[in-house]
Amino acid sequence: MLPTLDPSILHDSSGTYYAFATSLLTGPSPKNIQVASAPSPLGPWTYLDIDPLPNPGSWTSGPGSLTWAPSVVRLSDNSYVMYYSGQLSGNNSAYHCIGAAKSTSSVTGPYTPLSQPIACPLSQGGAIDPAGFLDPLTGKRYLVYKVDGNSLGNGGSCGNSVAPQVPTPIVLQPVADDGITFVGERVTILDRTEEDGPLVEAPDLWFDWGTGTYVLFYSNHCWSEEGYSVNYATSGEVTGVYKRASKGSLVATGDGLGVVAPGGASAVGTVDGDGGGNRTSIVFHGNCGEGRCLFGVDVSIGLS
Repeated sequence: MLPTLDPSILHDSSGTYYAFATSLLTGPSPKNIQVASAPSPLGPWTYLDIDPLPNPGSWTSGPGSLTWAPSVVRLSDNSYVMYYSGQLSGNNSAYHCIGAAKSTSSVTGPYTPLSQPIACPLSQGGAIDPAGFLDPLTGKRYLVYKVDGNSLGNGGSCGNSVAPQVPTPIVLQPVADDGITFVGERVTILDRTEEDGPLVEAPDLWFDWGTGTYVLFYSNHCWSEEGYSVNYATSGEVTGVYKRASKGSLVATGDGLGVVAPGGASAVGTVDGDGGGNRTSIVFHGNCGEGRCLFGVDVSIGLS
């Protein structure tokens, strides 16, 4: 098991799988973003002692601040964009917004950040948990993320279980081929309900060739509690409406996998990495002796 938080997975053109994860601020070699590589989504994973994002940007609290939940996409010109949740500076350091950084040639960077965040709805609590998505049917690109409403909550579990509770919508933002220029307006594709507890978060979009549907992976409840889980909803259109799976959580505490408080799923095809693989695999994080660790499993998506 690889100690890490908020992993996202990318199958690079070299055939190697890369997992990018939240900052490591302790120990002899702190990093703004962590990265590991593997020959398969199920491992074995090798930790790479590099920081692909040496500087998270002048709009953040700087190197050594809380940089969360990165997601990396490869563009058609073989350059890369990393999305991440950066901790704001100054009086707004309690909040995060979404930044983007570019690498012209290497999946492991170094990535150069943009001078400003690309999504920062501060009056709604900021934004976290970005994930890029390339629609294999249309070739259009999207960014999906969580509006971090629970950062404005009234206390309790993850800051948002005390009434009145604040919305934590998952939104879909069309972007241009460069992965960073917004095109049109964002659309809310999911939001918390009472059954979700304080929040929904950690979105990841996927197209399932077996069912011909768009799949939205997400987590609900609070990451520090056993109720945290991996869930999914499906839609015939990328913009929704997304229908939650009636069979409940995909991965949860007490199921056969034996992982406590699993969440933050990121999907990949196990053969060609673009949705046309023979199987779909997810990586996610859950409790372990080191705190939180990366886990992986093959999944089958149904329409029920």
